Amino acid sequence: MRVLLITAYFPPDTGSAAHLFYELGKALVACGLEVLVITALPGYHAQGDLSRYRGRFWLEETLDGVRVARTDVWRFFRNAPIGRGLWQFSCALNFAVRGLVLPTPDVALVYSPPLPLGLTAWMFQRLRRVPFILNVQDLFPQSAIDLGVLKNALLIRLFRSLERFVYHRADLITVHSPGNQEYIVGCGIDKAKITVVHNWIDTEFIRPGERRNAFSRQYGLDGKFVVSFAGVIGYSQDIDVVLEAADLLRGWPEIHFLIVGDGVEKVRLEQKAREMGLPNVQFLPMQPRHRYPAVLQASDVSLATLHAEVATPVVPSKILSIMAAGRPVIACMNLDGDAPRLIEEAQCGYALPPEDPQALAEAVLTLYRDAALREQFGLNGRRYAEKYLSVQAGADRYIRLFERLLAKRT
Repeated sequence: MRVLLITAYFPPDTGSAAHLFYELGKALVACGLEVLVITALPGYHAQGDLSRYRGRFWLEETLDGVRVARTDVWRFFRNAPIGRGLWQFSCALNFAVRGLVLPTPDVALVYSPPLPLGLTAWMFQRLRRVPFILNVQDLFPQSAIDLGVLKNALLIRLFRSLERFVYHRADLITVHSPGNQEYIVGCGIDKAKITVVHNWIDTEFIRPGERRNAFSRQYGLDGKFVVSFAGVIGYSQDIDVVLEAADLLRGWPEIHFLIVGDGVEKVRLEQKAREMGLPNVQFLPMQPRHRYPAVLQASDVSLATLHAEVATPVVPSKILSIMAAGRPVIACMNLDGDAPRLIEEAQCGYALPPEDPQALAEAVLTLYRDAALREQFGLNGRRYAEKYLSVQAGADRYIRLFERLLAKRT
């Protein structure tokens, strides 16, 4: 079976979007499938030697048995709403053109966002009779509307129409949580067409490890109680609540807040931390992927924080990584979402209301004082990740869905 993965991000890009499909692709190849990927040239916090990509319009390479076809995409003003919209449609068009010279796949799987990539898969569906599955990670445009990033009424109508169009044309839709499934049902889509496939985590790559390691020694973390946030620092992630909780915990100098990552909000937050005079907060740049497990292992507790405006039922991938590393989770976010339910089911930490620094500070203090509770939360999270969230479990689910589509087409 030949499977086409369509995604805007792929290693050496970093972040959950890049690595979800990379890990899935490797697992599908290990199961005997032929996997093609259409993606952009690296650009999203890409790391490593990028010299072979410079000056190229398109390029093909093979990563761990996965054939990767890359194409250049217009990136001007990508951080502005209009520029980002143009970039999304440029991805859809460029990927469609790139796919015309690739072998015809049996089935396609699309990562959304960006939502316009659904148009790329629809073109393959119409021109080559390739059925496709739309994997909806973020409920765009609703997530952007909630954050106030998308305000233009015309653009909102455009993306709402595109959302309905792509949902109806997809042969199947997968989501990572029941809450997302209910949202899409509310868009007029038959529930039988939507399958919940929990996001996966490479439990062999991210494992429990020694608290003292090369990373902790390099950054002077030994002897400190480390509370870490590691990931993209964007509009959705509420790092302000972390700084305010750190301010409340000044009286415990051994409690150290570590913020690892990059993003559009980082400069503002670094300036805020300086103005607050926080001696217990340390910012570090985004780390190479191979060091990410060490970041979590060097932590006593790890955080996942979202603004109250993030009302869509997201499950941040960092929660799965924290669980796989055997560390307690403290999540500060809308309690009506699916992530708090996951934390409760796995019994791996605390889910707290968003934007409540007092509650966060109290939870940190509780875990600081109770080593046995930290250990139990970590063990519970690791066991849950191994049983339900492994890469192989995700690959098996998708293989069954691919076979279902091919049987229907036949």
